[in-house]
Amino acid sequence: MRRAWLLAIGLFGGLSACTGPHTDVPEALRLPPDQVGLLRWHGTGAQVYECRADARDPSKHVWALRAPEAQLYDAAGTVVGKHYAGPTWQALDGSTIVGEVRAHADSPDPDAIPWLLLAAHSTGGSGVLSRVKSVQRVDTVGGKAPASCGADDAGHTLRVPYSAAYVFAVSK
Repeated sequence: MRRAWLLAIGLFGGLSACTGPHTDVPEALRLPPDQVGLLRWHGTGAQVYECRADARDPSKHVWALRAPEAQLYDAAGTVVGKHYAGPTWQALDGSTIVGEVRAHADSPDPDAIPWLLLAAHSTGGSGVLSRVKSVQRVDTVGGKAPASCGADDAGHTLRVPYSAAYVFAVSK
């Protein structure tokens, strides 16, 4: 059954197989031992932030993440889906996954958003993402908001360009 499903993925245009686990991922972000990376897609877009009063100190303001907005690409550069609030990933076949952060680690690039390990909170559709159990966000570039904003900026949004690799894992 698994072999037939993997063959079907290979025949579905625009998908790129995962070539194996990312070797430089911190221990906390490694896939659970009962899972294996199936797809590796590249996301390019923006992290969208809103200037809000800091929950810890309402006299200060910070850029708070509203949502990511990105296109997802396979290894050939073909659009295969999109990434948006939830966080949600949606393939062109209509299948979706909504993730829940389980662990994070600073990116090796101090100007980039953190690397993440997310568990599938829910999935939808019957396509390629319907069996996903975990998602790794690695190899991030950019996307980090400035540390603070002023009261005059309250309610304004800021789009910060970013890119990342997303590894979608399924049960072995």
